[in-house]
Amino acid sequence: MINEKICISMLLGHAVADAAGVPVEFTKRQRLKEKPVVDMRAYGTYDQPAGTWSDDTSLTVAAMESMTRLKKIDYEDILKNFLEWYNDDKFTATDETFDCGNTTAEAIANFRKGIEPLHCGPTQDFSAGNGSLMRISPVAMYLYLTRGKNLDAAAMETVHNFSSITHGQKRCLISCGIYCLIAVEIFDGKDLKVAISNGLANAKKFYENLREFEDTLKNFDRVFDKNFAGLPEDEIKSRGYVVDSLEAAIWCLQNTDNYKDLVLKAVNLGGDTDTIAAIAGGLAGAFYGLENITEKWLGVLKKKDYLEKMAADFYNAFK
Repeated sequence: MINEKICISMLLGHAVADAAGVPVEFTKRQRLKEKPVVDMRAYGTYDQPAGTWSDDTSLTVAAMESMTRLKKIDYEDILKNFLEWYNDDKFTATDETFDCGNTTAEAIANFRKGIEPLHCGPTQDFSAGNGSLMRISPVAMYLYLTRGKNLDAAAMETVHNFSSITHGQKRCLISCGIYCLIAVEIFDGKDLKVAISNGLANAKKFYENLREFEDTLKNFDRVFDKNFAGLPEDEIKSRGYVVDSLEAAIWCLQNTDNYKDLVLKAVNLGGDTDTIAAIAGGLAGAFYGLENITEKWLGVLKKKDYLEKMAADFYNAFK
């Protein structure tokens, strides 16, 4: 069962992994093979101090703050928080906003124009980025706390709506659905690899029964394949395309057995290092627990106490 400690470890697991990836975002895999990340680095791509998390954690926290304060999901209020992050540097690690994805920026611009929240997220093929997947963990926690393990059609609609405020493309909706179905298995106490297997099976069954996703579902054939975990690293892509990011995160979780190795494997894939690490790191944090997140990394994590309180308050709002 999920508790306050798991909520904290999920958010901190996400934030630490995000921070580990920030200094080398966009770095090519071959370069990281020559000089791999082995510890928390400073500066690099965005010239930020060690332990600085990016938009992945900022938007997760912005959503959590709204949900905690209102004790419900209000899409307009969440987008108001996203706007405050974008314009006023709120919900940031160092009081500086950086690394906003193009699709998220377009969605925030749409919201500013007065477009309804659930229609703010672009739906075109080229808008299938990982920007909603990277901030979906609060929905998984919320749904488990309020509904339990079995996510019905109404629960999955909440997942899809939460994605749609910035990313309405169907591949984004399915990716967020897969993440949440894996997460609730972890919350329910399953072994990590069993949780992934169960979550993938439940997702496949759910989406196969929805005609609106019939054409989109084929994009997930690889990750649904029982032999996916055995693919060699050079067949795993680590771009910002949402299906690639989901695959990379799941592959890293399936091919490691502790939090530190998971984060380093994800980061050293190169490319969209912070986001892939954050997606995997949140699930790993929930499974391995706070005591298994590298103490040295937690020690340099920016605004650690703020993140801990955010997660604790979130749990207590919905327990």
